[in-house]
Amino acid sequence: MNTAGTIDRPLTHDPKKQAPMKPSTSEPAGSATEDVTTTGANDSRQNRTREMQLIHEALARAHMHDRLHEVERERRAVRLATARRMQRRAERASLRARRALAMAVMQ
Repeated sequence: MNTAGTIDRPLTHDPKKQAPMKPSTSEPAGSATEDVTTTGANDSRQNRTREMQLIHEALARAHMHDRLHEVERERRAVRLATARRMQRRAERASLRARRALAMAVMQ
C-alpha cells in the first residue's frame, strides 16, 4: 500500500486510513514464531510510535482550532458592538428628524 504524505503533512488525519508502519530494518528479526501476543506487542509498539510522532501535530491542530474559534468569537463581538453603535446613531438621527418635522409643523 503506497500512501502519499509525510508525518508532517499526512494525506489523512484518520489513523485507521493511514499506511501501516513497516518494521524497522535495524531491529533483528527474531527466530520465534509469531503468535498473538508477539503480534499484539509489535502492533502496540508501532501504534505507540506513530502516536508519539503525531502527538505534536495533534496538539498544534487542537491549538489552531481553539485559536480560530476564539478569533471568530472576537469578530462576532466587534460586529455586535459596531451594529449597536450604528443603531444608536440611527435612533439619534431619527429623533432629530422627528424634532425638525415637529418644529416645521408647529410654525
